[in-house]
Amino acid sequence: MNEAFHSVRDRLDRAGVLISGLCAVHCVAGIVLVGLLGVGGGILLNPEIHRVGLALAVLIGALTIGLNAIRHGRLSLLALGGAGLSLMTAGLFVGHGTHEALLTIGGVSLVALAHIINIRRGCCH
Repeated sequence: MNEAFHSVRDRLDRAGVLISGLCAVHCVAGIVLVGLLGVGGGILLNPEIHRVGLALAVLIGALTIGLNAIRHGRLSLLALGGAGLSLMTAGLFVGHGTHEALLTIGGVSLVALAHIINIRRGCCH
């Protein structure tokens, strides 16, 4: 059971890193395609994409980083992931543009870092 838990947690951490990377690519692509070329605004700037992404980040983060923090007392990872989710949430309220992208990319970077640290520390226990 313990090994199965670690396997699932590792997969979810890896999914968290992947989703964080895709989110960052989405932000940069949105700025470039909409800002410079004027295309794709209806799809790339759809607020629903951001809400779904944040919901996935909270769910996966709670399952991996949150449970690991509770189980092993790794509150620094919880703080790191929480700070990232807070920045991502703030990005929802500033409107589309550079500020949103900076908040979101900063947030997903912190969340991805928390997942990566979680993966590395999980391999040793």
